[in-house]
Amino acid sequence: MSDANARISQIVSDHDVVLFMKGTPLFPQCGFSSHAVAILDHCGVAYDSIDVLQDMEVRQGIKAFSDWPTIPQLYVKGEFVGGSDIMTEMYEAGELQQMLAEKQVTRAE
Repeated sequence: MSDANARISQIVSDHDVVLFMKGTPLFPQCGFSSHAVAILDHCGVAYDSIDVLQDMEVRQGIKAFSDWPTIPQLYVKGEFVGGSDIMTEMYEAGELQQMLAEKQVTRAE
């Protein structure tokens, strides 16, 4: 396993909800990342974020790790959920909120 792959695996397992994104929740660097942050904020859950622009190994490695070509990428309790488009579809259908509740994700303070 590559160093980046091992680091990504550790990040995903260490956090209940983690968003790999471009930028930070306070300063997203692309519209898709901004939209993903807005969805998570509306869901009211605590989440961690990883700025892939700060680490090129993670930026490329996350795409191979999930076998998903785009960023942002959302993981919940170690499970890959999807990118911004999947998050939007799930949120609009109420499926994302249901999944977060079923997995007993910590609420944001």
